[in-house]
Amino acid sequence: MLKLIAILAVAGGAALIAQPAPARAEIVYPWCAIYSGGLEGSGGTNCGFETHTQCWDTVSQGRIGDCFQNPAFSGAAAPMRAHKRRHVRVYPG
Repeated sequence: MLKLIAILAVAGGAALIAQPAPARAEIVYPWCAIYSGGLEGSGGTNCGFETHTQCWDTVSQGRIGDCFQNPAFSGAAAPMRAHKRRHVRVYPG
């Protein structure tokens, strides 16, 4: 009985230590294609295009549809600026 309690304690401790991986951010692309049927008949939307040309090439290959800017795309994050160093005053004495 004591061995069972020890095994359960070790297993429970290991389960508490093992944590799931942190969630990763989803990539949001700037262009979407909307399919209005065509050969597929799906009428779906695909927001996975980096450029308008890439989107249009996909839409124009036998699919009837159009491209539009992704409303969820907020643009690239502004680059971080380095902080200016403050001067340290040294007093004689």
